[in-house]
Amino acid sequence: MNVDFHKYQGTGNDFILIDNRLKAVELSTEHIQFLCDRRFGIGADGLMLLEKESGYDFKMVYFNSDGNQSSMCGNGGRCITAFAKQLGIIRDEARFLAIDGPHLALVEGDLISLKMQDVNQMEQGSDYFFLNTGSPHYVKLVNDVEHTDVSTEGKNIRNSDRFKEEGTNVNFIERINDEVFVRTYERGVENETLSCGTGVTAAALVAALLGISTGKNECMIRTLGGKLEVSFEKVLEQNFYNIWLKGPAQFVFSGNISI
Repeated sequence: MNVDFHKYQGTGNDFILIDNRLKAVELSTEHIQFLCDRRFGIGADGLMLLEKESGYDFKMVYFNSDGNQSSMCGNGGRCITAFAKQLGIIRDEARFLAIDGPHLALVEGDLISLKMQDVNQMEQGSDYFFLNTGSPHYVKLVNDVEHTDVSTEGKNIRNSDRFKEEGTNVNFIERINDEVFVRTYERGVENETLSCGTGVTAAALVAALLGISTGKNECMIRTLGGKLEVSFEKVLEQNFYNIWLKGPAQFVFSGNISI
């Protein structure tokens, strides 16, 4: 089977995009693992199929690099919006369906703003917060995020008794000057990634609760792969709505591969 693909990245979080509106592509878990492999395949943190969906501009079907369909991916949602514009499906606005429900996205050149789901519950532990921003996130404030062993510590938390079966993403955060620096261990990739959209969103909301956000209704975020902005409105202590994730989503290359 020959597959046409497009590669996109959002702050270093990279994805394989496939136009599957004709339902011509059927991929197994092994196919996806091969395509995402950085040595033998194309290489990516995840793979997305853009498909038709009644009442929406398109449907986003997302798989992690381990080949399994996953929960919402924020940077992926921004990248598939850029892809939809390249295909001529949309112009400056997209309404699409993802696994966690409907999303609205706005296009301003290379910048894509994605409306995330509301967050109305959050667990606070002794040294962490746990919340769902379309995907589950364990967020921990640390003193030296640049030198934190994210791969080891994140893996230990992700594979702890509580999270071993369902998994969780793990975020380590620290306020540095006028930004919140976020590093993420992603389930499904099972390693640190350069950026994570739902993780950045979770980190921004936790930063607001901790009083280390960079603004009253927004938070400037730095990741290893670049900068993002999260804006939000808050009612009561842990209820957030009108949450937007904004940042670059860029085309890298396209090609055809035989699998």
